[in-house]
Formats: sequence, C-alpha cells, structure tokens
Amino acid sequence: MALTGLDIFKLLPKTNCGECGVPTCMAFAMKLAAKNAELAACPYASEEAKAKIGAASKPPIRLVKIGPPGAEVAVGHETVMFRHEKTFVHPTAIAVSFSDGQPASELCHLTAQVREYCLERVGEQLRLDLALVENTSGGVRPFVEAVKAVAGGTGRGLILMSESPEALEAALKILDGQRPLIHAATPENAERLGKLALQYKAPLVARAATLDALAALTSRLAAMGVRDLVLELPAENPASAVQHNTVIRKMALKSAFEPLGYPILNVVAGRDLPSLVADASTLILKYASILVVDTLQVQALLPLMMLRQNIYTDPQKPIQVEPKVYPIGEPGRNAPVLVTTNFSLTYFLVSGEIENSGVPAHLGVVECEGMSVLTAWAAGKFSGAKVGAFVKASGLEGQVATRRIIIPGYVAQISGELEESLPGWEVVVGPQEASDLGSFLKLQAAA
Repeated sequence: MALTGLDIFKLLPKTNCGECGVPTCMAFAMKLAAKNAELAACPYASEEAKAKIGAASKPPIRLVKIGPPGAEVAVGHETVMFRHEKTFVHPTAIAVSFSDGQPASELCHLTAQVREYCLERVGEQLRLDLALVENTSGGVRPFVEAVKAVAGGTGRGLILMSESPEALEAALKILDGQRPLIHAATPENAERLGKLALQYKAPLVARAATLDALAALTSRLAAMGVRDLVLELPAENPASAVQHNTVIRKMALKSAFEPLGYPILNVVAGRDLPSLVADASTLILKYASILVVDTLQVQALLPLMMLRQNIYTDPQKPIQVEPKVYPIGEPGRNAPVLVTTNFSLTYFLVSGEIENSGVPAHLGVVECEGMSVLTAWAAGKFSGAKVGAFVKASGLEGQVATRRIIIPGYVAQISGELEESLPGWEVVVGPQEASDLGSFLKLQAAA
C-alpha cells in the first residue's frame, strides 16, 4: 500500500534542518509521497525509515543529469503515462550527432551552429541540449580530438559513442567532472564500462537487443553501484521504437519494475527530412527522454522544438504573462489602447503584430488565468466588467489622453458592458485575427 505524506512524516527525524533542500520535514514527506524526491536526500533518516519509506517513495523513473555544471540537462523523473493525468516534467533533450571522421573546419562550423541556435517562442528560449560524438574512425586520437572540438565549440553536455573502451576512457579523462553520457554498455562489456562510469562519475547508456536482456543488464550494472543509467533498445522501425518505449514506461510506472525505471534514448538518423520530423515527433510524444538527430536544418528543428514545448507545459498551468499594461514601441499619451488576455501565446502574437505595424501602442493584458480570448470569455474571465475593472486598477486612465479602447474582434459582444464600465470611453472592435492588427492599426492611425 502506498504511504501517505503523514505516514512518511511520522518516520522522518522531524528536525526541519533543511539539508534535504526542503525547509521542513513535512514538506519533504509530501515530496516523498508524490515521488518527487528520494529518501537519500535526508542525512538523518533512520534505518527503520529507510526500510519502510525507501522503496515506497522512490521515483519510478530515475532522474539522470548529463553535462557540466551550469549546462547540465536533466532527464527522467516522470510519474505519469499521459500528460493530462498530471504533467510531464523534464522535456526531451534534443541532441545533434557528430563524427570524428568530419574535418576540423566542418566541426568548427557546425558546433558554432549548435551553440548559437536559439528559437524564442512565447517568452521561452529553446535551444539544443546535447551533442553526440561518434567514434566512426575506430581510433583513440581522432575521437579525443573530435570530443575536444565539440565540447569547446558547443558548450553543451556530450554523449560519447564508441565501441572502444580505450577511446571512451581517453575522452572521459579530458572531460573529467563534466558528466558526459557514455554510450554504451552491453551485456558483453558491462563490467568494464560500468567501472568507467563509476570512476568518472558519469551516466551510462545500457543497450541490449531485447527487453529481457536490457532488464538483466541494468540489474547487473545496478549491482555494481552504477545508478545513473539511460536505456536504449534498438528498433527495426519507428513503430517498434514506440512500442518499446511504451512498454518500458508502463513497466516502470504501472508495475514499479525497477530494472526499467530509467530515461530512454532514441536515435533518428538517415531519414529524409519529412520522415525524420515525423518519426522524431512521434518519439517526443511517446516517451523519448533523449532524442538524437543527425541534422541541423531549421526545417527539422523548428517543429520538433515547438512540439516539445507544447507537450512539456503543465496542462493545469497554462503559460502566462504578468497582467499589466505593456508599452509597445514608445507610445505617447495619445497612442492607441488595446486589451487582450494573459495567455502567453496570445500576448506574444498580439504584441509582435503591434510592433511590426510600427504603430506604438499601450497593450493592456488582463488576468484571465492564462486562458485564450475565447476561452476566457466563455469562462467569464474576459467580460466587459473585468476589462473595465482592469483599466481602472492599472491606472491606465491617468497614463493616456485617449479614451478609445480596442478589444479583440472575437468578443465584440462585450463592447456594451465595457462602455457601461468605462463611462466616457469609446469601445472599438478590432480584428478577429492577430495577423490583421497591423493594417487595422495603420488605418486607425490615418483616420
């Protein structure tokens, strides 16, 4: 039977020392009950607590961190099969692959692209997370030189892929303390690579041909003391990859099967662009913790990053901006006044169109719990009375000389109520689509 937060609290030392990273033992107990923490974080836990709480509170999928301090990427620690049940926690880490067979000049150019790539969307900066270096040459020196170039050029955490333990060890020496992900331990080399992972305190990929073999391999590595593992189960086609990922996730979450309770790595390479995007998108949706692709083309990265951002937002907490009046451009007292909701996507679309129009304006963003315009209106969060109260509370009337306010076209029906809430103001119904705001504002300015 699962332990409640109160059950766990009774077994904790109740010192409220904060050494676990949480202010009180009760708060720590609640995190343990939600499987968002591990008992090992408490330095004063008794043997009785370890026996009773340890397994019950352990997260079903281990949190694994990859990369140097300050640029580390966390994967795993998921607790649900489906996003709507609660939320997904750590976004799929997207990695780009390189080879030690590529010329130094080419590596320099490509690694700079990885370092500088940044997509800004709804206020978030989306970047590539990791870089994989493959030892295609089979030699130690070329591999080490490529690792140096990619590590220095990208500033990202690395995945070291080689069938040569000697090459891996040489690369690990130059990356000591940077926690690269070692790829990969197999049933044949488990002991040697497990020792490397322990020596350099680096996470390790466990790779096997079947689920049974993979579970046996992780159990062997765990018995050696290797805790930070990432799973890879090669698949013949994308459908098999999705099936494998789903079985692994289900075994970890529903059956608490510890040997498969680790993040998953998938590689999508050698595809034409449409196939790569389709396959990679499917794996982001179906439990890939790390996704390795072999392209830097914007046409591939853009949809993958946008999809990842959409999937890894909390469905119970929409992305939202602070409700207040935002100056767009350098608006004067006679600049137009517009209002919208505080849903981030709505705000950034609307503010972007206003900025592109070249017409400075005051944009009032009303508190609507992160809902879009129509959703907020249907929920009674974006009514004439609400907008009127916002205008008065924000002090907007004292900031502007104009007494005209532009509302979204989709909620024209609130205009009468808004005029009653704001005596002396003229309510103008704007366009329904944000893309039409530019021409609308220019016409208004010319009138």
